Amino acid sequence: MASTADDELANLRAQRMAQIQTQLEEQAAAQADAEIEQQTQAAAVAELDGSMKTILTPEARSRLASLNLVNQELTTRVKTHLATLAGENRIAIPVNDQQLKRILAGLSEGRRETSIRRI
Repeated sequence: MASTADDELANLRAQRMAQIQTQLEEQAAAQADAEIEQQTQAAAVAELDGSMKTILTPEARSRLASLNLVNQELTTRVKTHLATLAGENRIAIPVNDQQLKRILAGLSEGRRETSIRRI
């Protein structure tokens, strides 16, 4: 009877060890996929930043860098839009600060103007 209990305990331990090993392998695979995705995104951002050096004037790059501190999503949309336009030769290169302001105004049309009235 004692050997049967020991055998059951050994079987349970072996099953649990197999479960833990499977979980660890799945977590390692998920982590590797996440790292690959992160590296891909970093490469895409680096490529966009590199193309902005040729597309934008220094003043426009400075404005875009300031905007990046506030709204990274909008900055990424603007960079992608500028890269697309430059790739299709639909925009004069280099883009100066005034042109960038107009592009930003066009891409952020959804924003409402807020005014405060005193009664």
